[in-house]
Amino acid sequence: MAESDRERTVEGWIWNENVQPFLALLALLALLARYASYDFDGTDWQAVELGLEATDDEHPECWYSYLLVGSDHHLEVHLAKAMGGDEVSVRVAGTSNPELLLRVDTLIAAFAARLVA
Repeated sequence: MAESDRERTVEGWIWNENVQPFLALLALLALLARYASYDFDGTDWQAVELGLEATDDEHPECWYSYLLVGSDHHLEVHLAKAMGGDEVSVRVAGTSNPELLLRVDTLIAAFAARLVA
């Protein structure tokens, strides 16, 4: 497999309060890139919120995984809370599309900033 065809992973962290808008925008980005057609709604958020409760970013087996599924592709979103902090570690895998990778990386960087209400 050529290097350009390999799926790559984008990693970082975001604030816990930004997880829901991050996932909603990630789903929209995937849709706009015609990579995965997925509408992230309230039911999805409830599943993620419950899944995040028992996570620990220091233990790989304790991460929560969530799929954004399309007809031909999917994005794997892995999330885990930092113990003793308000940060959530994020890993997004499932694409080799450089434009989508850049946008996911930008989203992670943006949601690592505190959003002012």
